[in-house]
Amino acid sequence: MERIYTTLDKPNRRKRTGAIFALSAAVMAAGVMSLSAQTFTTLASFDYANGEGPEAAVIQGTDGNFYGTTQSGGTNGGVVFRMTPSGTLTAAGIFGGATEGVIPFAGLVQATNGDFYGTTYYGGLNDVGTVYKFTLGGALTTLYSFCSESGCADGEYPYAGLIQATNGDLYGTTSNGATGGTIYKIAPGGAYTTVYRFCALSGCPDGKTPIGGIIQATSGDFYGTTYYGGANGLGTVYRITPGGTLTTLHSFCAHSGCPDGQNPYAVLVQGTDGDLYGTTQSGGANAAGTIFKITPGGKLTTLYSLCSLSDCADGDTLDAGLIQGTDGNFYGTTIQGGANRQGTAFRITPDGALTTLYAFCSLSGCADGNAPLAGLFQGTDGSFYGTTDGGGTSEACGFSPCGTVFRLAVGLGRFVQTEPTSGQVGTTVKILGNKLAGATSVRFNGAAAAFTVVRPSEITATVPAGATTGTVEVVTPGGTLLSNVQFRVP
Repeated sequence: MERIYTTLDKPNRRKRTGAIFALSAAVMAAGVMSLSAQTFTTLASFDYANGEGPEAAVIQGTDGNFYGTTQSGGTNGGVVFRMTPSGTLTAAGIFGGATEGVIPFAGLVQATNGDFYGTTYYGGLNDVGTVYKFTLGGALTTLYSFCSESGCADGEYPYAGLIQATNGDLYGTTSNGATGGTIYKIAPGGAYTTVYRFCALSGCPDGKTPIGGIIQATSGDFYGTTYYGGANGLGTVYRITPGGTLTTLHSFCAHSGCPDGQNPYAVLVQGTDGDLYGTTQSGGANAAGTIFKITPGGKLTTLYSLCSLSDCADGDTLDAGLIQGTDGNFYGTTIQGGANRQGTAFRITPDGALTTLYAFCSLSGCADGNAPLAGLFQGTDGSFYGTTDGGGTSEACGFSPCGTVFRLAVGLGRFVQTEPTSGQVGTTVKILGNKLAGATSVRFNGAAAAFTVVRPSEITATVPAGATTGTVEVVTPGGTLLSNVQFRVP
Protein backbone atom coordinates (compact mmCIF):
# COMPACT_ATOMS: atom_id res chain seq x y z
CA MET A 1 0.00 0.00 0.00
CA GLU A 2 1.22 3.51 -0.79
CA ARG A 3 1.94 5.74 2.15
CA ILE A 4 -0.21 8.85 2.04
CA TYR A 5 0.75 12.05 3.78
CA THR A 6 -1.41 12.45 6.89
CA THR A 7 -2.88 8.94 6.80
CA LEU A 8 -0.48 6.52 8.43
CA ASP A 9 2.12 8.95 9.75
CA LYS A 10 -0.17 9.57 12.70
CA PRO A 11 2.26 10.11 15.61
CA ASN A 12 4.17 12.79 13.71
CA ARG A 13 0.99 14.49 12.57
CA ARG A 14 -0.39 14.95 16.05
CA LYS A 15 2.75 16.30 17.59
CA ARG A 16 3.30 19.39 15.46
CA THR A 17 3.86 21.79 18.28
CA GLY A 18 4.71 25.18 16.78
CA ALA A 19 4.34 28.24 18.95
CA ILE A 20 2.01 28.24 21.93
CA PHE A 21 0.29 31.46 22.81
CA ALA A 22 -1.38 32.34 26.08
CA LEU A 23 -4.38 34.52 26.88
CA SER A 24 -5.25 36.23 30.10
CA ALA A 25 -5.64 34.08 33.21
CA ALA A 26 -9.37 34.76 33.30
CA VAL A 27 -9.90 33.45 29.77
CA MET A 28 -7.66 30.45 30.36
CA ALA A 29 -9.60 29.50 33.47
CA ALA A 30 -12.93 29.71 31.68
CA GLY A 31 -11.88 27.67 28.66
CA VAL A 32 -14.12 29.88 26.50
CA MET A 33 -13.07 32.42 23.92
CA SER A 34 -15.39 34.96 22.30
CA LEU A 35 -14.43 36.57 19.00
CA SER A 36 -17.03 39.29 18.29
CA ALA A 37 -20.12 37.26 17.29
CA GLN A 38 -18.41 33.88 17.82
CA THR A 39 -18.18 31.93 21.06
CA PHE A 40 -15.78 28.99 21.29
CA THR A 41 -16.18 26.47 24.11
CA THR A 42 -14.07 23.41 24.88
CA LEU A 43 -16.66 20.85 25.95
CA ALA A 44 -14.49 17.85 26.82
CA SER A 45 -10.92 16.54 26.78
CA PHE A 46 -10.18 12.93 25.91
CA ASP A 47 -8.28 10.94 28.54
CA TYR A 48 -7.30 7.76 26.65
CA ALA A 49 -9.85 5.62 28.52
CA ASN A 50 -12.62 7.43 26.62
CA GLY A 51 -10.51 7.82 23.49
CA GLU A 52 -7.49 9.54 21.99
CA GLY A 53 -6.86 11.41 18.75
CA PRO A 54 -10.25 11.80 17.01
CA GLU A 55 -9.90 12.22 13.25
CA ALA A 56 -13.57 12.34 12.24
CA ALA A 57 -16.47 14.70 12.75
CA VAL A 58 -19.11 14.08 15.39
CA ILE A 59 -22.78 13.52 14.60
CA GLN A 60 -25.93 14.10 16.62
CA GLY A 61 -27.88 10.97 17.47
CA THR A 62 -31.63 10.58 17.73
CA ASP A 63 -31.25 10.60 21.53
CA GLY A 64 -29.84 14.13 21.40
CA ASN A 65 -26.30 13.10 22.33
CA PHE A 66 -23.23 13.44 20.10
CA TYR A 67 -21.33 10.43 18.80
CA GLY A 68 -17.95 9.95 17.19
CA THR A 69 -14.84 7.80 17.06
CA THR A 70 -11.20 8.04 18.08
CA GLN A 71 -8.49 6.13 16.26
CA SER A 72 -6.77 5.18 19.52
CA GLY A 73 -7.55 4.92 23.21
CA GLY A 74 -9.73 2.51 25.11
CA THR A 75 -7.63 -0.63 24.99
CA ASN A 76 -5.52 0.91 22.19
CA GLY A 77 -7.82 -0.06 19.32
CA GLY A 78 -10.00 3.06 19.38
CA VAL A 79 -13.44 3.84 20.74
CA VAL A 80 -16.92 4.96 19.83
CA PHE A 81 -17.64 7.84 22.19
CA ARG A 82 -20.83 9.45 23.39
CA MET A 83 -20.99 13.04 24.60
CA THR A 84 -23.98 14.74 26.17
CA PRO A 85 -24.83 18.29 25.01
CA SER A 86 -23.32 19.56 28.27
CA GLY A 87 -19.99 17.82 27.60
CA THR A 88 -19.98 14.55 29.58
CA LEU A 89 -17.81 12.24 27.48
CA THR A 90 -17.80 8.43 27.79
CA ALA A 91 -16.53 5.46 25.80
CA ALA A 92 -19.73 3.86 24.50
CA GLY A 93 -17.91 1.13 22.58
CA ILE A 94 -14.31 -0.12 22.62
CA PHE A 95 -12.56 -1.78 19.66
CA GLY A 96 -10.04 -4.56 19.95
CA GLY A 97 -11.81 -7.94 20.12
CA ALA A 98 -10.44 -10.98 18.32
CA THR A 99 -12.28 -10.37 15.03
CA GLU A 100 -13.17 -6.73 15.55
CA GLY A 101 -11.71 -3.89 13.59
CA VAL A 102 -9.30 -1.40 15.14
CA ILE A 103 -8.30 2.20 14.41
CA PRO A 104 -11.52 3.79 13.16
CA PHE A 105 -10.30 6.86 11.32
CA ALA A 106 -13.81 7.43 9.98
CA GLY A 107 -16.83 8.72 11.80
CA LEU A 108 -20.35 7.32 12.08
CA VAL A 109 -23.63 7.50 10.23
CA GLN A 110 -26.90 6.76 11.98
CA ALA A 111 -29.13 4.81 9.64
CA THR A 112 -32.90 5.02 9.49
CA ASN A 113 -33.11 1.84 11.62
CA GLY A 114 -31.50 3.77 14.50
CA ASP A 115 -28.19 1.92 14.45
CA PHE A 116 -24.80 3.52 13.75
CA TYR A 117 -22.46 2.26 11.04
CA GLY A 118 -18.78 2.90 10.43
CA THR A 119 -15.47 1.51 9.23
CA THR A 120 -12.12 0.62 10.77
CA TYR A 121 -8.82 0.96 8.96
CA TYR A 122 -7.23 -2.17 10.40
CA GLY A 123 -8.44 -5.32 12.10
CA GLY A 124 -11.09 -7.81 11.14
CA LEU A 125 -10.46 -11.31 9.87
CA ASN A 126 -7.75 -10.14 7.46
CA ASP A 127 -6.39 -7.16 9.42
CA VAL A 128 -7.14 -4.69 6.61
CA GLY A 129 -10.31 -3.12 7.96
CA THR A 130 -13.99 -3.73 8.59
CA VAL A 131 -17.51 -2.38 8.36
CA TYR A 132 -19.25 -2.46 11.74
CA LYS A 133 -22.58 -1.70 13.35
CA PHE A 134 -23.02 -0.03 16.72
CA THR A 135 -26.32 0.22 18.59
CA LEU A 136 -27.50 2.88 21.00
CA GLY A 137 -27.35 0.15 23.63
CA GLY A 138 -23.59 -0.26 23.09
CA ALA A 139 -23.42 -3.49 21.06
CA LEU A 140 -20.57 -3.53 18.52
CA THR A 141 -20.88 -5.99 15.62
CA THR A 142 -18.51 -6.60 12.70
CA LEU A 143 -20.54 -6.82 9.48
CA TYR A 144 -17.77 -7.31 6.95
CA SER A 145 -14.02 -7.92 6.89
CA PHE A 146 -12.24 -6.51 3.85
CA CYS A 147 -9.93 -8.53 1.59
CA SER A 148 -12.34 -11.44 1.78
CA GLU A 149 -11.99 -11.92 -1.98
CA SER A 150 -8.93 -13.11 -3.88
CA GLY A 151 -6.42 -10.36 -4.46
CA CYS A 152 -8.45 -8.07 -2.18
CA ALA A 153 -10.74 -7.38 -5.13
CA ASP A 154 -13.32 -6.15 -2.62
CA GLY A 155 -10.89 -3.54 -1.30
CA GLU A 156 -8.87 -2.96 1.85
CA TYR A 157 -8.03 -0.15 4.28
CA PRO A 158 -11.22 1.92 4.32
CA TYR A 159 -10.31 5.38 5.48
CA ALA A 160 -13.67 7.01 4.76
CA GLY A 161 -16.97 6.56 6.51
CA LEU A 162 -20.33 5.53 5.09
CA ILE A 163 -23.47 7.23 3.83
CA GLN A 164 -26.95 5.79 3.64
CA ALA A 165 -28.38 6.18 0.16
CA THR A 166 -32.03 6.66 -0.73
CA ASN A 167 -32.32 2.92 -1.48
CA GLY A 168 -31.43 2.14 2.16
CA ASP A 169 -28.01 0.65 1.44
CA LEU A 170 -24.76 2.05 2.84
CA TYR A 171 -22.01 3.23 0.48
CA GLY A 172 -18.32 3.82 1.08
CA THR A 173 -14.81 3.63 -0.35
CA THR A 174 -11.62 1.72 0.37
CA SER A 175 -8.28 3.44 -0.11
CA ASN A 176 -6.55 0.36 -1.46
CA GLY A 177 -7.22 -3.11 -2.80
CA ALA A 178 -8.15 -4.37 -6.24
CA THR A 179 -6.12 -2.09 -8.51
CA GLY A 180 -6.45 1.23 -6.74
CA GLY A 181 -9.25 1.21 -4.20
CA THR A 182 -12.97 0.58 -4.50
CA ILE A 183 -16.47 1.95 -4.12
CA TYR A 184 -18.78 -0.50 -2.38
CA LYS A 185 -22.26 -0.83 -0.98
CA ILE A 186 -23.35 -2.87 1.99
CA ALA A 187 -26.84 -3.57 3.21
CA PRO A 188 -27.60 -2.82 6.89
CA GLY A 189 -27.68 -6.59 7.37
CA GLY A 190 -24.19 -7.06 5.90
CA ALA A 191 -24.64 -8.13 2.24
CA TYR A 192 -21.63 -6.66 0.43
CA THR A 193 -21.22 -5.60 -3.22
CA THR A 194 -18.26 -3.95 -4.96
CA VAL A 195 -19.64 -1.16 -7.15
CA TYR A 196 -16.41 0.05 -8.80
CA ARG A 197 -12.69 -0.73 -8.82
CA PHE A 198 -10.43 2.26 -9.43
CA CYS A 199 -7.45 2.36 -11.76
CA ALA A 200 -9.37 0.10 -14.11
CA LEU A 201 -7.68 1.83 -17.05
CA SER A 202 -3.98 2.06 -17.88
CA GLY A 203 -2.42 5.02 -16.10
CA CYS A 204 -5.42 5.37 -13.77
CA PRO A 205 -7.22 8.21 -15.60
CA ASP A 206 -10.32 7.23 -13.60
CA GLY A 207 -8.49 7.94 -10.33
CA LYS A 208 -6.73 5.99 -7.63
CA THR A 209 -6.80 5.84 -3.83
CA PRO A 210 -10.11 7.38 -2.73
CA ILE A 211 -9.44 8.70 0.77
CA GLY A 212 -12.62 10.71 1.07
CA GLY A 213 -16.02 9.06 0.98
CA ILE A 214 -18.85 9.69 -1.42
CA ILE A 215 -22.11 11.62 -1.30
CA GLN A 216 -25.39 11.09 -3.08
CA ALA A 217 -26.57 14.20 -4.88
CA THR A 218 -30.18 15.21 -5.37
CA SER A 219 -29.96 13.70 -8.86
CA GLY A 220 -29.45 10.25 -7.33
CA ASP A 221 -25.90 9.93 -8.65
CA PHE A 222 -22.88 9.70 -6.34
CA TYR A 223 -19.88 12.05 -6.28
CA GLY A 224 -16.45 11.74 -4.72
CA THR A 225 -12.72 12.37 -5.03
CA THR A 226 -9.55 10.33 -5.40
CA TYR A 227 -6.23 11.30 -3.86
CA TYR A 228 -4.11 10.07 -6.77
CA GLY A 229 -4.71 9.24 -10.40
CA GLY A 230 -6.45 11.19 -13.11
CA ALA A 231 -4.81 12.78 -16.13
CA ASN A 232 -2.07 14.32 -14.00
CA GLY A 233 -1.72 11.72 -11.26
CA LEU A 234 -2.74 14.13 -8.48
CA GLY A 235 -6.37 13.28 -7.90
CA THR A 236 -9.82 13.60 -9.41
CA VAL A 237 -13.44 14.48 -8.88
CA TYR A 238 -15.77 11.80 -10.21
CA ARG A 239 -19.44 10.99 -10.67
CA ILE A 240 -20.75 7.44 -10.51
CA THR A 241 -24.26 6.20 -11.20
CA PRO A 242 -25.99 3.72 -8.87
CA GLY A 243 -25.35 1.15 -11.61
CA GLY A 244 -21.58 1.68 -11.43
CA THR A 245 -20.82 3.87 -14.47
CA LEU A 246 -18.01 6.25 -13.49
CA THR A 247 -17.16 9.57 -15.15
CA THR A 248 -14.07 11.61 -14.27
CA LEU A 249 -15.22 15.23 -13.98
CA HIS A 250 -11.91 16.90 -13.17
CA SER A 251 -8.26 15.94 -12.92
CA PHE A 252 -6.37 18.16 -10.50
CA CYS A 253 -3.16 20.03 -11.29
CA ALA A 254 -4.52 20.79 -14.73
CA HIS A 255 -2.10 23.72 -15.13
CA SER A 256 1.49 24.46 -14.19
CA GLY A 257 1.87 25.03 -10.46
CA CYS A 258 -1.44 23.29 -9.67
CA PRO A 259 -3.47 26.50 -9.09
CA ASP A 260 -6.60 24.33 -8.95
CA GLY A 261 -5.12 22.28 -6.10
CA GLN A 262 -3.97 18.70 -5.82
CA ASN A 263 -4.61 15.59 -3.73
CA PRO A 264 -8.21 16.04 -2.53
CA TYR A 265 -8.47 14.25 0.79
CA ALA A 266 -12.04 14.82 1.96
CA VAL A 267 -15.63 14.16 1.04
CA LEU A 268 -17.63 16.66 -1.02
CA VAL A 269 -20.80 18.47 0.01
CA GLN A 270 -23.64 19.54 -2.29
CA GLY A 271 -24.71 23.12 -1.76
CA THR A 272 -28.26 24.37 -1.93
CA ASP A 273 -27.34 25.84 -5.34
CA GLY A 274 -26.79 22.31 -6.66
CA ASP A 275 -23.02 22.67 -7.06
CA LEU A 276 -20.52 20.51 -5.19
CA TYR A 277 -17.97 22.02 -2.81
CA GLY A 278 -14.74 20.50 -1.58
CA THR A 279 -11.12 20.94 -0.53
CA THR A 280 -7.68 19.86 -1.65
CA GLN A 281 -4.96 19.04 0.81
CA SER A 282 -2.24 20.86 -1.10
CA GLY A 283 -1.66 22.83 -4.27
CA GLY A 284 -3.26 26.16 -5.04
CA ALA A 285 -1.57 29.53 -5.35
CA ASN A 286 0.41 28.98 -2.13
CA ALA A 287 0.80 25.18 -2.13
CA ALA A 288 -1.25 25.00 1.07
CA GLY A 289 -4.52 23.64 -0.28
CA THR A 290 -7.64 25.03 -1.89
CA ILE A 291 -11.38 25.33 -1.50
CA PHE A 292 -13.26 24.70 -4.72
CA LYS A 293 -16.68 24.26 -6.22
CA ILE A 294 -17.56 22.10 -9.20
CA THR A 295 -20.79 21.87 -11.13
CA PRO A 296 -22.42 18.44 -11.59
CA GLY A 297 -21.25 18.70 -15.18
CA GLY A 298 -17.60 19.18 -14.20
CA LYS A 299 -16.77 22.91 -14.37
CA LEU A 300 -14.37 23.58 -11.47
CA THR A 301 -13.76 26.97 -9.85
CA THR A 302 -11.09 27.57 -7.21
CA LEU A 303 -12.76 29.70 -4.55
CA TYR A 304 -9.79 30.21 -2.22
CA SER A 305 -6.14 29.27 -1.86
CA LEU A 306 -5.06 28.79 1.74
CA CYS A 307 -2.07 30.59 3.23
CA SER A 308 -2.95 33.77 1.31
CA LEU A 309 -2.19 35.88 4.39
CA SER A 310 1.16 36.52 6.04
CA ASP A 311 2.35 33.57 8.15
CA CYS A 312 -0.69 31.61 6.92
CA ALA A 313 -2.93 33.42 9.38
CA ASP A 314 -5.89 32.18 7.32
CA GLY A 315 -4.92 28.53 7.78
CA ASP A 316 -2.79 25.91 6.09
CA THR A 317 -3.51 22.33 4.93
CA LEU A 318 -7.06 20.99 4.55
CA ASP A 319 -7.69 17.42 5.64
CA ALA A 320 -11.42 17.89 6.17
CA GLY A 321 -14.31 18.75 3.93
CA LEU A 322 -16.90 21.49 4.29
CA ILE A 323 -20.38 21.71 5.75
CA GLN A 324 -23.00 24.20 4.62
CA GLY A 325 -24.56 26.03 7.53
CA THR A 326 -28.16 27.13 7.76
CA ASP A 327 -27.02 30.64 6.79
CA GLY A 328 -25.90 29.35 3.36
CA ASN A 329 -22.19 29.75 4.10
CA PHE A 330 -19.69 26.91 4.32
CA TYR A 331 -17.66 26.06 7.41
CA GLY A 332 -14.50 24.01 7.90
CA THR A 333 -11.14 23.57 9.60
CA THR A 334 -7.45 23.65 8.73
CA ILE A 335 -4.94 21.50 10.60
CA GLN A 336 -2.14 24.09 10.56
CA GLY A 337 -1.76 27.82 10.23
CA GLY A 338 -3.75 30.47 11.99
CA ALA A 339 -2.48 32.95 14.57
CA ASN A 340 -0.92 30.15 16.63
CA ARG A 341 0.07 27.85 13.75
CA GLN A 342 -2.05 25.05 15.20
CA GLY A 343 -5.08 25.15 12.94
CA THR A 344 -8.23 27.19 12.42
CA ALA A 345 -11.99 27.08 12.09
CA PHE A 346 -13.25 29.20 9.21
CA ARG A 347 -16.30 30.36 7.27
CA ILE A 348 -16.34 30.87 3.52
CA THR A 349 -19.14 32.31 1.43
CA PRO A 350 -20.29 30.55 -1.76
CA ASP A 351 -18.39 33.17 -3.78
CA GLY A 352 -15.12 32.66 -1.90
CA ALA A 353 -14.83 35.25 0.89
CA LEU A 354 -13.06 33.51 3.82
CA THR A 355 -13.17 34.53 7.48
CA THR A 356 -11.12 32.89 10.23
CA LEU A 357 -13.46 32.25 13.15
CA TYR A 358 -11.03 30.69 15.62
CA ALA A 359 -7.31 29.99 15.91
CA PHE A 360 -6.59 26.84 17.92
CA CYS A 361 -4.03 26.67 20.73
CA SER A 362 -5.13 30.10 21.93
CA LEU A 363 -5.04 28.85 25.53
CA SER A 364 -1.95 27.99 27.52
CA GLY A 365 -0.75 24.48 26.76
CA CYS A 366 -3.32 24.21 23.94
CA ALA A 367 -6.03 23.43 26.48
CA ASP A 368 -8.53 24.38 23.77
CA GLY A 369 -7.08 21.78 21.41
CA ASN A 370 -4.89 21.86 18.33
CA ALA A 371 -4.73 20.21 14.89
CA PRO A 372 -8.44 19.80 14.07
CA LEU A 373 -8.20 17.03 11.49
CA ALA A 374 -11.97 16.57 11.31
CA GLY A 375 -14.55 18.85 9.79
CA LEU A 376 -17.44 20.50 11.58
CA PHE A 377 -20.99 19.37 12.26
CA GLN A 378 -23.91 21.73 12.82
CA GLY A 379 -26.07 20.62 15.71
CA THR A 380 -29.78 21.32 15.73
CA ASP A 381 -29.15 24.05 18.32
CA GLY A 382 -27.48 26.00 15.50
CA SER A 383 -23.92 25.70 16.86
CA PHE A 384 -21.05 23.89 15.17
CA TYR A 385 -19.31 20.98 16.86
CA GLY A 386 -15.92 19.48 16.15
CA THR A 387 -12.87 17.65 17.48
CA THR A 388 -9.16 18.29 17.70
CA ASP A 389 -6.57 15.58 17.28
CA GLY A 390 -4.35 17.00 20.02
CA GLY A 391 -4.46 19.40 22.91
CA GLY A 392 -6.84 19.44 25.84
CA THR A 393 -6.14 19.04 29.52
CA SER A 394 -5.56 15.31 30.02
CA GLU A 395 -2.03 14.05 30.62
CA ALA A 396 -2.98 10.41 30.11
CA CYS A 397 -1.72 10.13 26.52
CA GLY A 398 1.99 10.52 27.17
CA PHE A 399 3.97 13.36 25.65
CA SER A 400 0.93 15.09 24.11
CA PRO A 401 -2.66 15.58 25.32
CA CYS A 402 -5.36 13.38 23.83
CA GLY A 403 -7.57 15.84 21.96
CA THR A 404 -10.84 17.65 22.58
CA VAL A 405 -14.46 18.14 21.57
CA PHE A 406 -15.54 21.75 21.09
CA ARG A 407 -18.52 23.91 20.23
CA LEU A 408 -18.40 27.03 18.07
CA ALA A 409 -21.49 29.24 18.21
CA VAL A 410 -21.79 31.87 15.48
CA GLY A 411 -25.28 33.16 16.23
CA LEU A 412 -27.33 30.77 14.08
CA GLY A 413 -30.72 29.65 15.40
CA ARG A 414 -32.22 26.25 16.12
CA PHE A 415 -33.55 24.04 13.32
CA VAL A 416 -34.69 20.48 12.69
CA GLN A 417 -33.20 17.83 10.44
CA THR A 418 -34.88 14.83 8.88
CA GLU A 419 -33.69 11.25 8.53
CA PRO A 420 -33.87 10.41 5.70
CA THR A 421 -33.91 13.62 3.67
CA SER A 422 -36.25 12.19 1.01
CA GLY A 423 -39.16 9.79 0.84
CA GLN A 424 -42.46 9.06 -0.84
CA VAL A 425 -45.89 9.68 0.64
CA GLY A 426 -46.39 7.24 3.52
CA THR A 427 -42.68 7.09 4.47
CA THR A 428 -41.91 7.27 8.19
CA VAL A 429 -39.41 10.04 8.87
CA LYS A 430 -37.42 10.88 11.98
CA ILE A 431 -37.21 14.59 12.79
CA LEU A 432 -34.33 15.53 15.08
CA GLY A 433 -34.01 18.74 17.04
CA ASN A 434 -33.89 20.38 20.46
CA LYS A 435 -36.79 21.03 22.82
CA LEU A 436 -39.37 19.28 20.65
CA ALA A 437 -41.59 18.23 23.57
CA GLY A 438 -45.05 19.72 23.26
CA ALA A 439 -44.88 20.13 19.47
CA THR A 440 -48.30 20.93 18.04
CA SER A 441 -47.77 20.71 14.28
CA VAL A 442 -45.54 19.10 11.65
CA ARG A 443 -45.86 20.13 7.99
CA PHE A 444 -44.06 18.93 4.88
CA ASN A 445 -43.92 21.96 2.59
CA GLY A 446 -47.27 23.07 4.00
CA ALA A 447 -48.98 19.65 4.12
CA ALA A 448 -49.97 18.64 7.66
CA ALA A 449 -48.52 15.32 8.84
CA ALA A 450 -49.40 12.83 11.54
CA PHE A 451 -46.58 12.71 14.08
CA THR A 452 -45.47 11.42 17.48
CA VAL A 453 -43.04 13.06 19.88
CA VAL A 454 -40.72 10.20 20.83
CA ARG A 455 -38.48 12.29 23.11
CA PRO A 456 -37.45 15.95 23.37
CA SER A 457 -34.86 15.36 20.64
CA GLU A 458 -36.91 13.21 18.24
CA ILE A 459 -40.26 13.20 16.43
CA THR A 460 -41.48 10.53 14.04
CA ALA A 461 -43.79 11.69 11.26
CA THR A 462 -45.43 10.20 8.17
CA VAL A 463 -45.02 11.98 4.84
CA PRO A 464 -48.60 13.11 4.16
CA ALA A 465 -50.66 12.94 1.00
CA GLY A 466 -50.17 16.13 -0.96
CA ALA A 467 -46.63 16.64 0.28
CA THR A 468 -44.16 18.09 -2.21
CA THR A 469 -40.45 18.83 -2.06
CA GLY A 470 -39.75 21.64 0.35
CA THR A 471 -39.09 22.66 3.94
CA VAL A 472 -40.32 20.67 6.94
CA GLU A 473 -41.87 22.87 9.63
CA VAL A 474 -42.32 21.95 13.29
CA VAL A 475 -44.30 24.18 15.64
CA THR A 476 -43.12 23.91 19.26
CA PRO A 477 -43.93 25.88 22.42
CA GLY A 478 -40.62 27.70 21.94
CA GLY A 479 -41.30 28.70 18.34
CA THR A 480 -41.44 27.37 14.80
CA LEU A 481 -38.44 25.37 13.59
CA LEU A 482 -37.56 24.75 9.93
CA SER A 483 -35.50 21.93 8.43
CA ASN A 484 -31.93 22.73 7.45
CA VAL A 485 -32.41 21.17 3.99
CA GLN A 486 -35.44 20.64 1.83
CA PHE A 487 -37.15 17.27 2.16
CA ARG A 488 -37.46 15.69 -1.29
CA VAL A 489 -40.64 13.87 -2.26
CA PRO A 490 -39.76 11.87 -5.42
